[in-house]
Amino acid sequence: MFQKQAVMRKVFISLTPLIFFSIFLYGFRSIAIFTVTFALGIFTEWLFVRKAKKKVSEAVVISCSLYALSMPPLVPLWIVGIGIIFGISFGKMVYGGFGRNIFNPAIVGRLFIYISFPNTVNQWLNPRSLDGFAGATPLVMLKNGELPSLLNLFTGFKSGSIGEGSIVLILIAFIYLLYTKTASYKSSISTIIGFLIMQSVLYFMNLGGANPIYSLFSGSILFIAVFMVTDPVSSPKKNNSLILYGLLIGVCTSLIRTYSLFNEGTSYAILLGNMFAPLFDETIGKLKLKLKGGK
Repeated sequence: MFQKQAVMRKVFISLTPLIFFSIFLYGFRSIAIFTVTFALGIFTEWLFVRKAKKKVSEAVVISCSLYALSMPPLVPLWIVGIGIIFGISFGKMVYGGFGRNIFNPAIVGRLFIYISFPNTVNQWLNPRSLDGFAGATPLVMLKNGELPSLLNLFTGFKSGSIGEGSIVLILIAFIYLLYTKTASYKSSISTIIGFLIMQSVLYFMNLGGANPIYSLFSGSILFIAVFMVTDPVSSPKKNNSLILYGLLIGVCTSLIRTYSLFNEGTSYAILLGNMFAPLFDETIGKLKLKLKGGK
């Protein structure tokens, strides 16, 4: 049923601890979100490839995993379903399927529902609680001038999306991806550097930015730096381009968080990065040709 893609299988292995941790934190809510996402996401891709008698790509499993992990625990399941159908259809399959999409499908689906259903989606729940709305996320706390617990940020016991979660597990996944040569450190590290530089400028110059260290450990900036910025399809292909790509995403995330109505700016920053990825590759390629010609 699935195309064999060893790289995608390794990415899924790295995501597995976060999936199980989200189930530990939110129980049935996480299980329901994953069930709807995987069922409808895989089915959507199958609808597009069945006439050509092609197999569903294992990449769709990664898209579904990332999308589900980015969901808030109280989101209605029908909205979850609409988002993943939209993301796979218009973020991937309309471009011709795996390897041809410009944008990250998980981000396309996530942003679609956040823009379409902002009041319904932005509801949060404290981990291991079944009591409806139960407190502010770390990003909201930072906007209000409060500092969340670093211990909670590292362990993942905080309000937020079900899997943006534990920094410890994200770092373990990053080490695994680097060890297996599944992801490039250049785009991830440059994203973090770009974010910290911009956030530090905004914070220390009193331009409205929150504490850079707490900001780095809050929200999904580390999650996207490890799992989404490193997407081999929607990111640049040249090494130097990856650095520019990561810096752009990090800087844009900081600016959007600080000056927009959205507390989390990573999704918009990734789409901007996806748009510039081909340009970065082309510009770097032309620059190298000029330098060679000059010699």
